Amino acid sequence: FGERVLRIDFKEATDKYVTIYGQTEVQKDLFAAADARGAQVIDQVEDVEIHDADTESPSVTFVRGGERERVGTIFVAGCDGSHGVSRETIPLQVIRTFERDYPFGWIGVLAETPPVSSELIYANSQRGFALCSMRNPHLSRYYVQCPLDTTVEDWTDDRFWTELKSRLPRLVSNRMVTGPSIEKSITPLRSFVAEPLRFGHLFLAGDAGHIVPPTGAKGLNLAVSDVVYLSRSFIEYFKEKSKDGINRYSEQALRRVWKAVRFSWWMTTMLHRFPDDGEFGLKIQHAELDYLASSKAAQTALAENYIGLPFS
Repeated sequence: FGERVLRIDFKEATDKYVTIYGQTEVQKDLFAAADARGAQVIDQVEDVEIHDADTESPSVTFVRGGERERVGTIFVAGCDGSHGVSRETIPLQVIRTFERDYPFGWIGVLAETPPVSSELIYANSQRGFALCSMRNPHLSRYYVQCPLDTTVEDWTDDRFWTELKSRLPRLVSNRMVTGPSIEKSITPLRSFVAEPLRFGHLFLAGDAGHIVPPTGAKGLNLAVSDVVYLSRSFIEYFKEKSKDGINRYSEQALRRVWKAVRFSWWMTTMLHRFPDDGEFGLKIQHAELDYLASSKAAQTALAENYIGLPFS
C-alpha cells in the first residue's frame, strides 16, 4: 500500500503454509481417481432434472444422445455450480439467499512471463486493487480492479501492464517482465450464500450453495470443505446407519462458510477502491493496513483465515 511493503509469514504465524493447487489440476486428478476405481462418469448431457428430492428415493434424469435416462439413488450431492439445477430444485418457500454485489470487477491476464514474485502480492492503491500471482516459474497471473461496465476489448495488453505497474510499489514494478497475454477475462465480485444447504436427500456443495469474492482465495477451499463434511455424513449413514451427520450437514457447513464469507468481505473491503467512499474510505483503508503492519495479532488472524480455519 503506497510504497510500503508488508510481508506476512504464514509459516511463522501459524506453523502452516499454503499450497497452490489449481482448479484445473484438481479436476484432472479427480477424473484420474474416478477412472482408477472404476467409477462411472456421465458427461455431455442436457436437460438435467432432480426428482423427489424431499423423499428417501430421489432420482436424476437427463438427456444423452437424444434419449432421456434416469438414475435412481439414495442421496443427491448438488455440486453443479451457481447456474446448476440443484439449488433451483429447492422450493422458494424453503430456501433463503443472502447476497452482496460489489461495484467493480477484476480483469485478469495470463502471460508466459516469469512471475514478478514467488509469493502472492496484494496491492491497495489510489487507482484500485491489484494482485500478482504465479502458475509456474514461466507463467504469470495478474489482476487489476476494473469498472463493471468495462469489456476485455477495452483493455489492450499495453493498457493492462501500464495500469498494473502504476498500482504496485516501484521496487516491484521495476522488476516486472511483461509480454503478450495468452488469456484475458473479467470477473465480477459477489458474495452469495443459500440456506439451508439441504433439502430432504438433496445436499448443496460448493458454488451451488455459496460464492465468495476471490480476494480471500476461498472459493475452491469452501467447496472442498463442504465435501469433507458431506463425505463424513454419508460414510456415517452407510457404515453406522446413523442420520446424525446428514441432519447436521447444513448447519455445520454453513458455520464455516460464513466465516470464510466474512474474511473474503474484509479482504475485499480493505484492498479495493469503492466508488462512493472517497478520500475518507481511503484513509480508513490505510489505517487498517497500518494497523495490520504493526500488529502480530492482526497478521496471525489474517494468516489463520487465509490458510483455512480448522474443521469442527
